[in-house]
Amino acid sequence: MAEFYDRTLKLIGIDGYKKLNAKKVIIFGCGGVGGYVIEALARSGIGTLGICDFDIIDISNINRQIIAGMDNIGNLKTNEFKKRIENINPSCKVILYSERYGKNNDHMLKDLNWDFCVDAIDSIDDKVSLIINCKNKNIEIISSMGAGNRIEIPDYKITDIYKTQYDKLSKVLRKKLKDAGISALNVCCTNQPCLKTEDGSVGSIIYVPAMCGMTIAGYVINKLLKD
Repeated sequence: MAEFYDRTLKLIGIDGYKKLNAKKVIIFGCGGVGGYVIEALARSGIGTLGICDFDIIDISNINRQIIAGMDNIGNLKTNEFKKRIENINPSCKVILYSERYGKNNDHMLKDLNWDFCVDAIDSIDDKVSLIINCKNKNIEIISSMGAGNRIEIPDYKITDIYKTQYDKLSKVLRKKLKDAGISALNVCCTNQPCLKTEDGSVGSIIYVPAMCGMTIAGYVINKLLKD
């Protein structure tokens, strides 16, 4: 057992470590929120991580995405995360899907018997498709909501999507899920109102998506330990 788990073992014990090491978690979207989920799960001892993202690293990612640096601009985010995880936790099995998830491209969910799915996708239609597919396959899923246009100290929590407020993404997603007959979905969100930028585009600052991602990771780890 790797020595770097010593501090974690003090909290979860050998049995907890073995339990997390046997789990398989897939993350869709490895940008601002998803990247911190991946980081936390890899450092906490999850045995198998699936990472799905089609995007490359851009200079505009550097302000908030943990994988982005001046030395890897233009590289696939998935490939960079594989290298990062191998450097952090070589025993973690990493499965990459360097492609866009969509309604007609959902083979990622069929490849393994995933214990948990994290939805950190930006596209509404892709989020809806992923949520519906996970519900149909009885894969536990948690979805990230809005992390943009906020600068206050984040107050993220896990709640049902039908109880969210002040979140435009949740509002749109709720209607689509209701139309699809889905009556419940665990999401990570904040009820803090978002700001408006001068040009109407989305602004971001590192600690907001980081807190969202870490809240999701903490939720997933605690759920897996209780299974």
